[in-house]
Amino acid sequence: MTNIHSRPLLGALLLAALTAGFAACSRKEGCTDPLATNYDPDAQRDCCCAYATGKTFTITDLGNGVKQVQGETDQDVTLTSGTKWLLHGFVYVNSGATLTIEPGTVIKGDKDSKATLVVRRGGRFHAEGTSTQPIVFTSAQPAGQRAPGDWGGIIVCGKAPVNLQGGEGTIEGGVDATFGGYDATHSSGILRYIRIEFSGVPFQPNQEINGLTLGGVGSGTTIDHIQVSYNGDDSYEFFGGTVNVKHLVALASWDDDFDMDNGYAGKGQFLVALRDPAIADQSGSNGLEHDNDGQGTAAAPFTAPVLSNVSIFGPQATPGTIINGSFKRAGHLRRNTHSKVFNSVFAGFPTGLVVDGAACEANADGGDLKVRRCVYSAMGTLTGVASGSTWDIQSWFTAGGNVSVDDNGALGVADPFQLTAPGFQLTGGSMLADGAAFGEPELNDPFFEQVPHRGAFGTQDWTAGWCNWDPQHTPY
Repeated sequence: MTNIHSRPLLGALLLAALTAGFAACSRKEGCTDPLATNYDPDAQRDCCCAYATGKTFTITDLGNGVKQVQGETDQDVTLTSGTKWLLHGFVYVNSGATLTIEPGTVIKGDKDSKATLVVRRGGRFHAEGTSTQPIVFTSAQPAGQRAPGDWGGIIVCGKAPVNLQGGEGTIEGGVDATFGGYDATHSSGILRYIRIEFSGVPFQPNQEINGLTLGGVGSGTTIDHIQVSYNGDDSYEFFGGTVNVKHLVALASWDDDFDMDNGYAGKGQFLVALRDPAIADQSGSNGLEHDNDGQGTAAAPFTAPVLSNVSIFGPQATPGTIINGSFKRAGHLRRNTHSKVFNSVFAGFPTGLVVDGAACEANADGGDLKVRRCVYSAMGTLTGVASGSTWDIQSWFTAGGNVSVDDNGALGVADPFQLTAPGFQLTGGSMLADGAAFGEPELNDPFFEQVPHRGAFGTQDWTAGWCNWDPQHTPY
């Protein structure tokens, strides 16, 4: 989980120097962006641009087709696919500005400066890749030398409700960004067909940035077809907000796959996670981790995501698989969350589902917390409750139409535990091919595609063409 703080804005405009060509045959260098204050219409090669924002924002040509971006902008900026981009330090997109990223663009995060991209409340992100030209955010380290935490990650802040005191909060770890408000339908833009790799730098002990952090992001925002791989903390964390998400992939991150809290009340469908048996966080790694807030209060709005067709493939493909001892649960629902999970599959964790605490037990009995028509496979322990509780979770589990199997092979999924080339699509006769149902009132919404299968996949692989299962060895 992540929390909050602020710091003063940076100072005045920094103008970058223009460099003249050394030979008559060389192209004239200068700023080629008409939006910049030092725009040179005669420049043929971009060396650097400066923007009159009252804050520092620079784009510097580092040579070899690489441009460095740093600072914060109040104006619209476009990152083009013909250039390789390097983020340096905290890069902020301020209120009123839009960051546009072309399909196929590669953006790397500088390690030493803990590069992080932050879209502030009121700023917009227009990053729309395609299935054949995804946008890639990745490590600046050479192939074979990349690791979780090589840079910060992506943070998007919106104006939708959160349940923090005063209705807003700020992100921890030195990030100067406030999130939250009262506009449930607010839009922070579009994020589609994007990969985020090797992020999660620790700014302070036990304070890492998530791969994609969404703070108070509203339902007017589009988030679809995102892959977070090898992040140093959670793959995705939602701090309140109402944004709806589809086709999210979490690969081999350290902590939790889908962490939701502080009043997140959006919808999600077709979410998949795959864990590396060797990689887990000392705090305990889970597939789903949901809290109303850090203390489990009754603060409104409640954390109440509605999820359908989720597939969480944990670290244990077979009983003999050696796994990191910090792996915990496929689903940990705690601290007064009102989560609803339907038509999903969870496989290969030490524990399947934990409903933790008296408040969550009461929510489950009252219908505010639901887990229904889900399949749990090859769990060391199927279900659990808080220490000392006598609540009958097994009866509640069975009454919800949930089932368990002992062997992951019984699921009928092609090859879901193969880290570098997983096959999530269903094979002939799969027990997951049917059994989904959308009669629950929470699923009576045009957002949800009424598919017959449980889990994130039928017979088609929607990760094909844009996901990368071996980013460690990909030349960028």
